[in-house]
Amino acid sequence: MFRAVGPSELELIRAAGGSAFPRRVHHEPILTVTPSEEVARREARSWNVEDQRVGYVVRFEVDAGWLARYPVQNPEGAPEHWIPNEEIEALNGKILTPIQVVAVLRPPPATRTRS
Repeated sequence: MFRAVGPSELELIRAAGGSAFPRRVHHEPILTVTPSEEVARREARSWNVEDQRVGYVVRFEVDAGWLARYPVQNPEGAPEHWIPNEEIEALNGKILTPIQVVAVLRPPPATRTRS
């Protein structure tokens, strides 16, 4: 599975030894994960790079039988599992591999035009 994260979420993942996602803040009731690295890259570019000037894509394996409890949602054609905030601890208990950064995304360098 893959997830787009920003710098503060990545810091919390690292503080947990790369084995757990932090609970969401109150205005974010779900944690989204996707089987598609490309979807996670798109989300990191749209959400994190635009807002925080850097975005990360993380990869991890999770028990597929447990994840099947959460049907795939397809907002805007992007397959995602939506994990309710109150079940993130359960998700963390089903993660099988360390959460690893597989991509670091930054805005393209500013281009200078000649006068």
